[in-house]
Amino acid sequence: MKKKERVEFISQTLERLYPETPVPLDHKDPFTLLVAVLLSAQCTDERVNKITPALFETADNPFDMAQVPVDDIREIIKPCGLSPFKSKAISGLSQILVEKYNGEVPQSFEELEALPGVGHKTASVVMCQAFGVPAFPVDTHIHRLAERWKLSSGKNVDQTEKDLKRLFPKETWNKLHLQIIFYGREFCPARGHKLENCLICRTISE
Repeated sequence: MKKKERVEFISQTLERLYPETPVPLDHKDPFTLLVAVLLSAQCTDERVNKITPALFETADNPFDMAQVPVDDIREIIKPCGLSPFKSKAISGLSQILVEKYNGEVPQSFEELEALPGVGHKTASVVMCQAFGVPAFPVDTHIHRLAERWKLSSGKNVDQTEKDLKRLFPKETWNKLHLQIIFYGREFCPARGHKLENCLICRTISE
């Protein structure tokens, strides 16, 4: 199967399996999404969704969050891992949003990536899921599947992002990155991957 045919098959399969792509992280606005995505680094979405209700009950906007002591934030988010770093980042970015952006989450990659604890992947998720701007957030799951499906050389996540953006139409990016994540979790895991259960791997390897 040539790469163009592979891309077409993958797109059609994912669209058929996942016509709807709800955002896996519970949130109500750009700020709560930003915090949830930051917490999801090296942590499952499921665990983040168990932690955020208590955190957002304490503070669900930058003005209130900026007033919460870092140690209090750290105590709440401890089960997510990396809590010393994440608590400082959440506190720091909240203060910047209040001081510089009147409590609003900025709508540009450059401004988002300048916030504490916010890398390109986190900024991409916020841009596409909160603001509808075309982006292709590449996490470890997408990076792994892109290499497995021979869509990218898989040297690093930056290269994988460029390769996927080149292969798939821009208007599909925001939905597609979630479809790939959903498929990976259900049919194409890193461990215990069974070819007979994975339609995409089974078909492209024939």
